[in-house]
Amino acid sequence: MALKAEHEIHKRRFSRNLGVGLVLAGFVALVFGLSVVKITNIGPIQGFDHVVRPELTEPAE
Repeated sequence: MALKAEHEIHKRRFSRNLGVGLVLAGFVALVFGLSVVKITNIGPIQGFDHVVRPELTEPAE
């Protein structure tokens, strides 16, 4: 005789928790993949440092 019998509700909870875990892992993988694609597809990044950059201003003629 088992000391701790597993009830039917534990089996249902485990399957539900497994499903939620797989959905969460899929969401994390999706966000990671989108982040990698976005980072690799953009060009050089110039930060906002409160300094006038000549390449962004129109030439005065």
